[in-house]
Amino acid sequence: MSDHWLYKGFSLLFIVFCFELGVFLVVYPWTLYWQVNVVPSLLPALLPVWNNDYIRGAVSGLGILNVWVAVVEIFRFRRFPKPEN
Repeated sequence: MSDHWLYKGFSLLFIVFCFELGVFLVVYPWTLYWQVNVVPSLLPALLPVWNNDYIRGAVSGLGILNVWVAVVEIFRFRRFPKPEN
């Protein structure tokens, strides 16, 4: 098996991982599950910080960054050189 397919496979897995993580981080802070999970129950004093819209926005911003990395990697993925025989 050539290294070319190995690099393509790992790149494809990285693209899928970044995209899925990004979409999750964009959507999850704005659902009801954000408020009723284990983190606020472990540190009840930080509940006002946890439910702060700025914190939610920061987490969503990280999600947008992950989606952007996935898009950039898609364009890099298309430019892989052809394997030499």
